[in-house]
Amino acid sequence: MVMSGEKAGGGNGSGSGAGAVGQGREHGQGRERAGAPTAEPARVGLRERAGAPAAEPARVSLRERKKQLTYRAISDAAIAMFLERGFDKVSVAEVAAAADISKPTLFRYFPAKEDLALHRFADHEDEAARVVGGRGPGESPLDALRRHFLAGLDRRDPVTGLCDVPQVLAFHRLLYGTPSLVARLYAYQGRSEAALARALGGGVTARLAAGQVIAVLRILAEENWRRIDTGEGADAVYAGAVQAAEEAFVQLRRGLEPEGRATL
Repeated sequence: MVMSGEKAGGGNGSGSGAGAVGQGREHGQGRERAGAPTAEPARVGLRERAGAPAAEPARVSLRERKKQLTYRAISDAAIAMFLERGFDKVSVAEVAAAADISKPTLFRYFPAKEDLALHRFADHEDEAARVVGGRGPGESPLDALRRHFLAGLDRRDPVTGLCDVPQVLAFHRLLYGTPSLVARLYAYQGRSEAALARALGGGVTARLAAGQVIAVLRILAEENWRRIDTGEGADAVYAGAVQAAEEAFVQLRRGLEPEGRATL
């Protein structure tokens, strides 16, 4: 288990997940401009859908680039159909036809129908682990995760649930309104826990800590999304979201650092 201030190995050292903050920040409002010019992302994640700047993609081979573009084209076609007609009313065969590929080819890219909508979450699976791995000298894992989440709230990152961009709202309504997608999402979150546990040093104690952290992040995001879905704007929810996050991390610290013994 990683002690306070001790840096875990692993991660890319970036301190943020895919689609992290880039240039184009509105200094007056402390968040990115929608539609700011960015490098073309290899895969469209929630942040790109919100118009937030994407991280500069790593150089890849032409073959890999074509594969990534195919991922994007198939997913874009599928999500457009899901939003228009509903997830359960669109067949895999229809998605394949819309993307001009065969069903066997589609399943080579996406093992399950749910992955057509959720694969963009794969860009964020190891985000918490990378935040821990890329934290600054002397910064504890919990402090790094708190800082990262608060920064996400500040820039209205869709992953925090604090985003009222219409495209993101539509996607979240599709997600949370479809039981099979919600169930599949838990598998992605399980992999997030596993990645974070490895970044914290592995072992049962690290797994327990990772499970608590990922659960807190999920609940905070869901609460923000719930309020916005009832009609509140992201700016109106922001102060309450920050307060809830601060209280949540205080509870985490009390539970993970009992009797003054820093374990996270």
